[in-house]
Amino acid sequence: ALVVKFKSPNPRAREDSENYYLGIDEKHERQRLGDIGSEPTVDLSIIVPAYNEEERLPVLLNDVRDYVRNRRTKEPGFSYELIIMDDGSRDKTSEVAMEFARMHGIRELKAVKHVINRGKGGAVTQGMLCAQGRYMMFCDADGATRFSDIDELLEKAKMSEKDGLAIAIGSRNNQALSGTVVERSHIRAFLQWGFHTYVTILGVRGVRDTQCGFKLFSRKAARLVFPKMHVERFIFDIEILLLARYQGIPVVEVPVNWHEVAGSKMSIVRDSIQMALDLLAVRLNYLLGNWTVSDGK
Repeated sequence: ALVVKFKSPNPRAREDSENYYLGIDEKHERQRLGDIGSEPTVDLSIIVPAYNEEERLPVLLNDVRDYVRNRRTKEPGFSYELIIMDDGSRDKTSEVAMEFARMHGIRELKAVKHVINRGKGGAVTQGMLCAQGRYMMFCDADGATRFSDIDELLEKAKMSEKDGLAIAIGSRNNQALSGTVVERSHIRAFLQWGFHTYVTILGVRGVRDTQCGFKLFSRKAARLVFPKMHVERFIFDIEILLLARYQGIPVVEVPVNWHEVAGSKMSIVRDSIQMALDLLAVRLNYLLGNWTVSDGK
Protein backbone atom coordinates (compact mmCIF):
# COMPACT_ATOMS: atom_id res chain seq x y z
CA ALA A 1 0.00 0.00 0.00
CA LEU A 2 2.84 2.41 0.82
CA VAL A 3 4.55 1.66 -2.50
CA VAL A 4 1.33 2.42 -4.40
CA LYS A 5 0.69 5.59 -2.41
CA PHE A 6 4.14 7.13 -2.60
CA LYS A 7 5.57 5.72 -5.87
CA SER A 8 2.58 6.06 -8.22
CA PRO A 9 3.26 8.75 -10.83
CA ASN A 10 0.90 11.66 -11.45
CA PRO A 11 1.89 13.30 -14.76
CA ARG A 12 1.44 17.07 -14.92
CA ALA A 13 -0.52 18.85 -17.62
CA ARG A 14 1.41 20.52 -20.44
CA GLU A 15 2.43 24.14 -20.10
CA ASP A 16 1.10 26.25 -22.97
CA SER A 17 4.57 26.73 -24.47
CA GLU A 18 4.99 22.94 -24.62
CA ASN A 19 2.25 22.76 -27.27
CA TYR A 20 4.63 24.34 -29.79
CA TYR A 21 7.88 23.46 -31.53
CA LEU A 22 10.71 25.35 -33.14
CA GLY A 23 11.74 24.64 -36.71
CA ILE A 24 13.79 26.40 -39.34
CA ASP A 25 10.81 27.73 -41.29
CA GLU A 26 11.59 31.44 -41.07
CA LYS A 27 8.01 32.60 -41.62
CA HIS A 28 6.44 30.44 -38.92
CA GLU A 29 9.28 29.45 -36.63
CA ARG A 30 7.08 28.68 -33.63
CA GLN A 31 4.39 26.24 -34.72
CA ARG A 32 1.75 24.22 -32.97
CA LEU A 33 2.38 20.52 -32.47
CA GLY A 34 0.25 17.87 -34.14
CA ASP A 35 -1.94 15.25 -32.47
CA ILE A 36 -1.73 11.47 -32.44
CA GLY A 37 -5.46 11.30 -33.14
CA SER A 38 -5.10 12.92 -36.56
CA GLU A 39 -4.34 11.20 -39.86
CA PRO A 40 -0.61 10.62 -40.58
CA THR A 41 1.24 13.08 -42.79
CA VAL A 42 4.70 11.43 -42.95
CA ASP A 43 6.04 7.90 -43.22
CA LEU A 44 8.08 7.89 -40.00
CA SER A 45 8.18 9.93 -36.80
CA ILE A 46 11.44 9.78 -34.84
CA ILE A 47 11.14 10.84 -31.20
CA VAL A 48 14.34 11.65 -29.31
CA PRO A 49 14.10 12.30 -25.55
CA ALA A 50 17.02 14.54 -24.59
CA TYR A 51 18.19 15.91 -21.26
CA ASN A 52 21.49 17.83 -21.20
CA GLU A 53 22.61 16.14 -24.43
CA GLU A 54 24.45 18.96 -26.19
CA GLU A 55 27.62 16.84 -26.48
CA ARG A 56 26.15 13.47 -27.45
CA LEU A 57 23.18 14.53 -29.61
CA PRO A 58 25.15 15.46 -32.80
CA VAL A 59 26.25 11.83 -33.24
CA LEU A 60 22.63 10.68 -33.44
CA LEU A 61 21.62 13.60 -35.67
CA ASN A 62 24.35 12.67 -38.15
CA ASP A 63 23.27 9.01 -38.06
CA VAL A 64 19.66 9.98 -38.80
CA ARG A 65 20.75 12.32 -41.60
CA ASP A 66 22.87 9.57 -43.19
CA TYR A 67 20.01 7.09 -42.90
CA VAL A 68 17.51 9.45 -44.55
CA ARG A 69 19.93 10.26 -47.39
CA ASN A 70 20.57 6.56 -48.06
CA ARG A 71 16.91 5.62 -47.86
CA ARG A 72 15.88 8.37 -50.25
CA THR A 73 18.28 7.03 -52.87
CA LYS A 74 16.13 3.88 -52.88
CA GLU A 75 12.81 5.51 -51.95
CA PRO A 76 12.79 9.14 -53.12
CA GLY A 77 9.36 9.86 -51.65
CA PHE A 78 10.30 8.84 -48.10
CA SER A 79 9.05 11.43 -45.58
CA TYR A 80 9.76 11.80 -41.90
CA GLU A 81 9.86 14.13 -38.92
CA LEU A 82 12.55 14.29 -36.25
CA ILE A 83 11.15 15.49 -32.92
CA ILE A 84 13.75 16.45 -30.31
CA MET A 85 12.07 16.45 -26.90
CA ASP A 86 14.31 18.68 -24.80
CA ASP A 87 13.26 17.62 -21.31
CA GLY A 88 14.09 20.78 -19.37
CA SER A 89 17.81 20.72 -20.20
CA ARG A 90 20.13 23.18 -18.47
CA ASP A 91 22.62 23.11 -21.33
CA LYS A 92 22.24 24.00 -25.03
CA THR A 93 20.51 20.81 -26.21
CA SER A 94 17.79 22.67 -28.15
CA GLU A 95 20.25 25.17 -29.58
CA VAL A 96 22.54 22.37 -30.80
CA ALA A 97 19.60 20.64 -32.48
CA MET A 98 18.43 23.84 -34.18
CA GLU A 99 21.93 24.75 -35.33
CA PHE A 100 22.31 21.29 -36.86
CA ALA A 101 18.98 21.73 -38.66
CA ARG A 102 20.02 25.13 -40.04
CA MET A 103 23.47 23.91 -41.09
CA HIS A 104 22.06 20.97 -43.04
CA GLY A 105 18.71 22.46 -44.10
CA ILE A 106 16.66 19.89 -42.18
CA ARG A 107 13.14 21.31 -42.15
CA GLU A 108 11.85 18.03 -40.73
CA LEU A 109 13.50 18.70 -37.36
CA LYS A 110 11.21 19.96 -34.61
CA ALA A 111 12.57 21.01 -31.21
CA VAL A 112 10.19 20.93 -28.24
CA LYS A 113 11.31 22.41 -24.92
CA HIS A 114 9.82 21.22 -21.62
CA VAL A 115 9.59 23.92 -18.98
CA ILE A 116 10.10 21.36 -16.21
CA ASN A 117 11.86 18.01 -16.50
CA ARG A 118 9.44 15.09 -16.75
CA GLY A 119 11.81 12.17 -17.16
CA LYS A 120 12.66 10.03 -20.17
CA GLY A 121 9.29 8.29 -20.22
CA GLY A 122 7.42 11.57 -20.04
CA ALA A 123 9.47 13.05 -22.87
CA VAL A 124 8.84 9.99 -25.06
CA THR A 125 5.12 9.99 -24.30
CA GLN A 126 4.69 13.70 -25.02
CA GLY A 127 6.59 13.29 -28.27
CA MET A 128 4.45 10.35 -29.34
CA LEU A 129 1.25 12.23 -28.55
CA CYS A 130 2.13 14.87 -31.15
CA ALA A 131 3.74 12.63 -33.79
CA GLN A 132 2.42 12.53 -37.34
CA GLY A 133 3.99 9.34 -38.71
CA ARG A 134 2.44 6.18 -40.11
CA TYR A 135 5.09 4.50 -38.02
CA MET A 136 6.50 6.10 -34.90
CA MET A 137 9.69 5.26 -33.05
CA PHE A 138 11.81 6.56 -30.22
CA CYS A 139 15.54 6.26 -29.78
CA ASP A 140 18.06 7.44 -27.21
CA ALA A 141 19.90 10.70 -27.83
CA ASP A 142 23.34 9.13 -27.33
CA GLY A 143 23.31 7.19 -30.61
CA ALA A 144 24.15 3.94 -28.81
CA THR A 145 22.03 1.89 -31.22
CA ARG A 146 22.97 1.89 -34.90
CA PHE A 147 20.14 3.92 -36.38
CA SER A 148 19.98 2.05 -39.68
CA ASP A 149 18.76 -0.98 -37.67
CA ILE A 150 15.37 0.72 -37.84
CA ASP A 151 14.89 -1.04 -41.19
CA GLU A 152 14.95 -4.40 -39.41
CA LEU A 153 12.33 -3.19 -36.93
CA LEU A 154 10.12 -1.88 -39.73
CA GLU A 155 10.36 -5.16 -41.62
CA LYS A 156 9.56 -7.29 -38.57
CA ALA A 157 6.73 -4.96 -37.49
CA LYS A 158 5.06 -5.22 -40.89
CA MET A 159 5.44 -9.02 -40.85
CA SER A 160 3.83 -9.33 -37.40
CA GLU A 161 1.19 -6.63 -37.89
CA LYS A 162 -2.36 -7.63 -36.97
CA ASP A 163 -5.31 -5.36 -37.79
CA GLY A 164 -2.92 -2.44 -38.11
CA LEU A 165 -1.33 -3.14 -34.72
CA ALA A 166 2.39 -3.79 -34.33
CA ILE A 167 5.26 -3.00 -31.97
CA ALA A 168 8.88 -3.87 -32.73
CA ILE A 169 11.49 -3.41 -30.02
CA GLY A 170 15.25 -3.45 -30.26
CA SER A 171 17.01 -6.11 -28.24
CA ARG A 172 20.60 -6.26 -27.02
CA ASN A 173 20.24 -9.88 -25.90
CA ASN A 174 19.87 -11.78 -29.16
CA GLN A 175 23.16 -10.95 -30.86
CA ALA A 176 24.43 -14.52 -30.66
CA LEU A 177 21.61 -15.58 -32.96
CA SER A 178 21.78 -12.66 -35.36
CA GLY A 179 25.40 -11.62 -35.75
CA THR A 180 24.75 -8.15 -34.31
CA VAL A 181 27.28 -6.58 -31.98
CA VAL A 182 26.66 -5.44 -28.40
CA GLU A 183 29.34 -3.78 -26.29
CA ARG A 184 28.59 -3.16 -22.61
CA SER A 185 30.45 -3.15 -19.30
CA HIS A 186 30.32 -6.18 -17.01
CA ILE A 187 28.49 -4.26 -14.28
CA ARG A 188 25.85 -3.10 -16.75
CA ALA A 189 25.40 -6.63 -18.06
CA PHE A 190 24.99 -7.97 -14.51
CA LEU A 191 22.45 -5.28 -13.58
CA GLN A 192 20.45 -5.96 -16.74
CA TRP A 193 20.36 -9.67 -15.90
CA GLY A 194 19.15 -8.87 -12.37
CA PHE A 195 16.53 -6.45 -13.63
CA HIS A 196 15.26 -8.94 -16.20
CA THR A 197 14.91 -11.56 -13.46
CA TYR A 198 12.97 -9.11 -11.28
CA VAL A 199 10.71 -8.14 -14.19
CA THR A 200 9.97 -11.83 -14.86
CA ILE A 201 9.12 -12.47 -11.20
CA LEU A 202 6.60 -9.61 -11.31
CA GLY A 203 4.89 -11.22 -14.27
CA VAL A 204 6.25 -9.35 -17.30
CA ARG A 205 7.41 -12.28 -19.41
CA GLY A 206 8.34 -13.03 -22.99
CA VAL A 207 10.67 -10.08 -23.64
CA ARG A 208 14.40 -10.51 -23.10
CA ASP A 209 15.34 -6.82 -23.21
CA THR A 210 12.62 -4.47 -21.99
CA GLN A 211 14.86 -1.41 -21.59
CA CYS A 212 16.51 -0.93 -24.98
CA GLY A 213 15.82 2.65 -26.07
CA PHE A 214 14.92 1.73 -29.63
CA LYS A 215 11.24 0.92 -30.14
CA LEU A 216 8.87 1.22 -33.12
CA PHE A 217 5.06 1.41 -33.22
CA SER A 218 2.42 1.37 -35.90
CA ARG A 219 0.27 4.49 -35.57
CA LYS A 220 -2.74 2.45 -34.48
CA ALA A 221 -0.69 0.73 -31.76
CA ALA A 222 0.73 4.04 -30.51
CA ARG A 223 -2.81 5.42 -30.25
CA LEU A 224 -3.75 2.54 -27.95
CA VAL A 225 -0.65 2.86 -25.77
CA PHE A 226 0.57 6.42 -25.23
CA PRO A 227 -2.66 8.24 -24.27
CA LYS A 228 -2.92 5.70 -21.42
CA MET A 229 0.63 6.06 -20.07
CA HIS A 230 1.28 7.06 -16.45
CA VAL A 231 5.01 6.43 -15.93
CA GLU A 232 7.43 9.22 -16.80
CA ARG A 233 10.72 7.83 -15.50
CA PHE A 234 13.00 5.02 -16.67
CA ILE A 235 10.50 2.22 -16.02
CA PHE A 236 8.07 3.50 -18.67
CA ASP A 237 9.12 0.75 -21.10
CA ILE A 238 7.49 -1.81 -18.82
CA GLU A 239 4.16 0.03 -18.86
CA ILE A 240 4.32 0.14 -22.67
CA LEU A 241 4.72 -3.65 -22.76
CA LEU A 242 1.97 -4.19 -20.19
CA LEU A 243 -0.46 -2.02 -22.15
CA ALA A 244 0.47 -3.90 -25.32
CA ARG A 245 -0.17 -7.25 -23.68
CA TYR A 246 -3.47 -6.18 -22.10
CA GLN A 247 -4.73 -4.97 -25.49
CA GLY A 248 -3.46 -7.84 -27.62
CA ILE A 249 -0.92 -5.80 -29.59
CA PRO A 250 1.73 -8.01 -31.22
CA VAL A 251 5.26 -7.31 -29.93
CA VAL A 252 8.31 -8.62 -31.76
CA GLU A 253 11.87 -8.40 -30.44
CA VAL A 254 14.58 -7.56 -33.00
CA PRO A 255 18.37 -7.80 -32.44
CA VAL A 256 20.18 -4.49 -32.84
CA ASN A 257 23.78 -3.30 -32.85
CA TRP A 258 24.50 -1.40 -29.65
CA HIS A 259 27.49 -0.01 -27.79
CA GLU A 260 27.77 1.69 -24.43
CA VAL A 261 28.29 5.45 -24.64
CA ALA A 262 29.87 7.52 -21.87
CA GLY A 263 27.84 10.30 -20.28
CA SER A 264 24.75 8.40 -19.12
CA LYS A 265 22.45 10.35 -16.77
CA MET A 266 21.65 7.20 -14.79
CA SER A 267 23.09 6.50 -11.36
CA ILE A 268 23.60 2.74 -11.29
CA VAL A 269 22.71 2.23 -7.61
CA ARG A 270 20.16 5.00 -7.01
CA ASP A 271 18.24 4.55 -10.25
CA SER A 272 18.26 0.73 -10.00
CA ILE A 273 16.50 0.98 -6.62
CA GLN A 274 14.15 3.64 -7.97
CA MET A 275 13.26 1.48 -10.98
CA ALA A 276 12.58 -1.55 -8.79
CA LEU A 277 10.12 0.42 -6.62
CA ASP A 278 8.51 2.08 -9.64
CA LEU A 279 8.01 -1.28 -11.33
CA LEU A 280 6.34 -2.70 -8.23
CA ALA A 281 4.02 0.32 -8.10
CA VAL A 282 3.10 -0.05 -11.78
CA ARG A 283 2.31 -3.75 -11.41
CA LEU A 284 0.24 -3.20 -8.27
CA ASN A 285 -1.76 -0.34 -9.78
CA TYR A 286 -2.87 -2.51 -12.69
CA LEU A 287 -3.46 -5.60 -10.52
CA LEU A 288 -5.55 -3.61 -8.00
CA GLY A 289 -7.55 -1.88 -10.71
CA ASN A 290 -6.33 1.61 -9.85
CA TRP A 291 -5.24 1.92 -13.47
CA THR A 292 -7.34 0.40 -16.24
CA VAL A 293 -6.79 -0.04 -19.94
CA SER A 294 -10.33 0.84 -20.97
CA ASP A 295 -10.29 4.45 -19.79
CA GLY A 296 -6.55 5.03 -19.60
CA LYS A 297 -6.65 6.10 -15.93
